[in-house]
Amino acid sequence: MESPFPYAQYVTGRNFVGRHAEVTLLGNLVSQGEHVVLAEPPKTGKTSIVQHTLYGLRMKGLTFTVGQMSALNIRTPEDFLLRLGSTLLKMTGASPLEYGDLVQRFLPGTHFVFDPVAYDTDGRILSLSWDLGPADVDALLAFPFRLAQERGDRIILIIDEFQSLLNLDDPDAILRPLSQSLRENKDGRRFCYIFCGSGVNAMDEIFRGTHLFSRLVERVKLPPVDELEMTDHIHRGFMSAGKVVEKELLQGACRLFRGHPWYINHFAAICDSMTRGYLMEQGLIDALACLVAVHEPRFTDIVGGLTTHQVNLLKAVLEGVTRFSSADVIRRYGLNSSANVKRVKDALMKKEVLYFDEEDKPVIIDPLFEYWVKKYYFEMNV
Repeated sequence: MESPFPYAQYVTGRNFVGRHAEVTLLGNLVSQGEHVVLAEPPKTGKTSIVQHTLYGLRMKGLTFTVGQMSALNIRTPEDFLLRLGSTLLKMTGASPLEYGDLVQRFLPGTHFVFDPVAYDTDGRILSLSWDLGPADVDALLAFPFRLAQERGDRIILIIDEFQSLLNLDDPDAILRPLSQSLRENKDGRRFCYIFCGSGVNAMDEIFRGTHLFSRLVERVKLPPVDELEMTDHIHRGFMSAGKVVEKELLQGACRLFRGHPWYINHFAAICDSMTRGYLMEQGLIDALACLVAVHEPRFTDIVGGLTTHQVNLLKAVLEGVTRFSSADVIRRYGLNSSANVKRVKDALMKKEVLYFDEEDKPVIIDPLFEYWVKKYYFEMNV
């Protein structure tokens, strides 16, 4: 039986809640062939909004070919380029004969080959016959634009966990030629990338800190799902299962999770499994305890990896401090000096614990971690 609170996969259609303006914006950008960046915390709906938007575009009659790959376990430029090329070949070819033909036509004179033996052995579609060279990189990054131009239709490639490219020994070995490829093909509107990343600060470093992609990509920001819309959605889910719960209690839960759809749906699914009829406040409290228990090992690992200064600054954030370099704050929280404050802030951002908004105010990225660290680690009132 389909759960009214799906959290183990992306959602579209009636299960997609809110973010109407962002769906419209993303649809317009993709329709115009613009490259898009979605840099949001884990499980906040990046895949859902992309798939929901593409579904809507198909319903409007727009035709396109979509591919998706992950950069999560990429550790070398060769890994990235081979995966990128293989994904494109799988999107547009259907047999070994077609794969070989596409490689010969679009990657001639490079060290990229279709190796029938490698394909039969482990399913490898694209291989390298020699060490990777600059010409190989340029040719592979031009491949999707040339492919879309020849086919005469739209191609969209989604790259998940794109921030993982910062784990390369030399990220510029890919990022710089990639930006150059986007610049050289600004008029190639038949192909576009959707760069998705769950490392908010890392994605910001790639697309804003380096200036490599200035005016080449458009960022679509995902606000928290509207509290009232999410409350109504969860309430309808309980009603469809023949269960009753007060909307005010659900609204409080949505506020606690700051509109985070994955946490809210997981929480609601736990509530749903714990009751057969009327859901009382104690049931929601018990469900929250269950959800916290699921994630507590991860949260314990996070704080276990923080230095004393980082823990102290985190406590300052929880207590409402927004400016950390004053002598009073440095003394009260044992932060040593303003220079050390900057190092501590940078470290917490690199660990994706904090980010700083447009007004330079600190925000704890994970709402459930914020609740846990405040209630259970620092033992504050919540």
